[in-house]
Amino acid sequence: MKIPELKNIAKNVRINIIEAVSAAKSGHPGGSLSCTDILTILYFEKMNIDPNNPKYEDRDRLVLSKGHAAPALYAVLSERGYFPKEELKKLRKINSMLQGHPDMKSTPGLDMTTGSLGQGLSAANGMALAAKLDKKDYRVYVILGDGEIEEGQIWEAAMTAAHYKLDNLTAILDNNGLQIDGKNEEVMNIQPIDEKFRAFGWNVIEADGHNFEELDKALEEAKATKGKPTIIIAKTIKGKGVSFMENQVGWHGVAPKKEEAEKAIEEIERGEA
Repeated sequence: MKIPELKNIAKNVRINIIEAVSAAKSGHPGGSLSCTDILTILYFEKMNIDPNNPKYEDRDRLVLSKGHAAPALYAVLSERGYFPKEELKKLRKINSMLQGHPDMKSTPGLDMTTGSLGQGLSAANGMALAAKLDKKDYRVYVILGDGEIEEGQIWEAAMTAAHYKLDNLTAILDNNGLQIDGKNEEVMNIQPIDEKFRAFGWNVIEADGHNFEELDKALEEAKATKGKPTIIIAKTIKGKGVSFMENQVGWHGVAPKKEEAEKAIEEIERGEA
């Protein structure tokens, strides 16, 4: 798929995120918009998946460890054909297939239930190790938040992935620099992220998380790397695509009002931010 096509899909996904969160009157727009391009290239270009057979045994797996960014994943899944887009308007409603955080038992295309931060990498390790033991060639991807990697379990899982040489595992860090309480370095400094993962035995790649060419190159390098897991530190912008949301911590978990949503959608459509 060509870059302009991916950009157009990402634009549609961002609009769907805004509409869904606005309709729900709750949710997490900032971190959903920052990981949109990452999820778009994975589901439309890189992952071996079949929307008509979500439980296809040899499919690639994805774990959204930063589960509060579920609106982005739901928007991508609906765009990819896993379920009708009309379901997005039911986000966070009782009995909806789209809960506030991913639930693999209710949503087609989900490989793991997530939301408790810090746990997703452990689950992804298990999937990757299972592939090795079963002699399967599917790959496992896990999306991490940069506030999330302050959790100790992440580093136990990082050590485990390197120990078992899980080269079929790729972690992608949505490195937007903000978390619910403010800037990462003010809440709990996590730098240097690259040196930490290298010290734990990982292959480390840095990329612009909104540049499809860089993401494509990074994902291909990860696939070609043998003997160790890879993390792609993707530099992103929280609230990407909406000027009044970009780099604003206040939009971590606040839904836009009707007028704000309309303005946001107009900006996304024009590609101004």
